[in-house]
Amino acid sequence: MSRPVGDGGLRRRVLAVVAVAVLVGTVGCASDPDPAASGGAASTSAVGALAGVPSRPLPEGCVPEEPERLVPEVVVTYPHDPTAFTQGLLQVGDELYEGTGIVGRSEVRRVDLATGAVLDRSPVPGSEFGEGLSRGADGRLVQLTWRDGVAFVRDPETLEVVDRWSYEGEGWGLTTLDDGTFVLSDGSDTLTWRDGATFEPEQRVRVQRSDGPTDRLNELDWDGERIWANRWQADEILRIDPRCGTVDGVVDASSLSDAVRALPVPVGIDPPDVLNGVSVVPDSDRYLITGKRWPLLYEVRFVPAGSATPG
Repeated sequence: MSRPVGDGGLRRRVLAVVAVAVLVGTVGCASDPDPAASGGAASTSAVGALAGVPSRPLPEGCVPEEPERLVPEVVVTYPHDPTAFTQGLLQVGDELYEGTGIVGRSEVRRVDLATGAVLDRSPVPGSEFGEGLSRGADGRLVQLTWRDGVAFVRDPETLEVVDRWSYEGEGWGLTTLDDGTFVLSDGSDTLTWRDGATFEPEQRVRVQRSDGPTDRLNELDWDGERIWANRWQADEILRIDPRCGTVDGVVDASSLSDAVRALPVPVGIDPPDVLNGVSVVPDSDRYLITGKRWPLLYEVRFVPAGSATPG
């Protein structure tokens, strides 16, 4: 998940929002009538909303060390809807699900991976801004919203909303661990573990890194051993050890962003926006990567920097 940054006039609106925030001593844009218009600062809402949730004591020896440097090696390139403001990406078996954002256009889709065609879709109710997407232990899809404090629980077959969960703070990215526990990002440097049945917060873990920032944590996925997290507007995907909350690998995905931005943009289509969307390809060592309004979706391996072969 990330804020929209490609709409006309956004830079002027962001500067205005930041100026107001400084004057009143607050951060964020909760009063914005349209979430798509704010797009500037990353979230600090967790500080207040989750103040009562304990930070997990880290095991002894959990000290961030120099992370492994990785790059994406392209295995297959697929077409992707260039109008999709991608917030969450999830492959389940042969099914590809995608959550999209923007007020009035947010939805969950079932997508044909090979062609990029949308096979089915279901809108986000009301005016909520759709965010990260994951699947619970019961198989149902769970879709976050940005600042509305509601997660929509969906039937994976029909995509229809069958339940709603409330939560405090912002919702950006979401993934599910093997035991069914959800892990949620809110745009800060902290991840929140949430109960798989109730969505109640259980603990917070501040992500640490030896060589750079860990703020603006966004779209998430779990590969059975590590959490992968997009950093908003950074062309980076962090590999996070969930036991220690430390970054032990950093993917430089700028080659994919550069390749997408070098493509011609059809008339009437907005240009590609930021990298966002990472999903494990089941039973493999590969991952799917795309971005907001990207015309392509990449199946990649993460390999040591300098060893990737041209895609």
